[in-house]
Amino acid sequence: MIKFFCINTRTSKVLRPLPDRWEFPSPGWVKISTDGAARGYYGLATCACIFRGSMGEFIGAFSAFLEVQTSMVVEFYVVIHAMKEAQKIGLTNVWLEYDSTLVCVAFTARTNVLWMLRNRWNTCLNYYGKIRFRVTHIFREGNVCADKLANVGFIHRKSFHWYNRLPSSLFLEFFMNRYSLLMYCFC
Repeated sequence: MIKFFCINTRTSKVLRPLPDRWEFPSPGWVKISTDGAARGYYGLATCACIFRGSMGEFIGAFSAFLEVQTSMVVEFYVVIHAMKEAQKIGLTNVWLEYDSTLVCVAFTARTNVLWMLRNRWNTCLNYYGKIRFRVTHIFREGNVCADKLANVGFIHRKSFHWYNRLPSSLFLEFFMNRYSLLMYCFC
């Protein structure tokens, strides 16, 4: 009877939870958590990043509304802009954390990016070569602050907004990170 109605009796792979948490940077380092968001592959897009010190303290953040972009452009644009802001602040020990493996690989392999971003990317790599720099991947669940701030960009729709104080909409996620509470990724 089950075969007659073409019902699949095979069970799919069971997802297992993997714990993930935000890690503190070493003393003297600043950690930049970044994220981009696009509504569809080609649609309205925003990006955001949060700068935090070695004790997890808030240094600053930005969100930017990017109009209509591809998700790939957004992934690289947020890193380029984060590095530009890090240079403005005068940071010399930077830990960039991102939930895009594509961007992490582009840094480590020094691969080319889309032609429309190549000059900005090369400027970013030039700065990266002058400082102590580390780039790591984090699952989305561990990157909740940057993810939430990127989604706030859809509401405000400002081309660029710098936050000197922690936005109240991020209090819960920020303190969950600061106190190293676990988030779970199901893989």
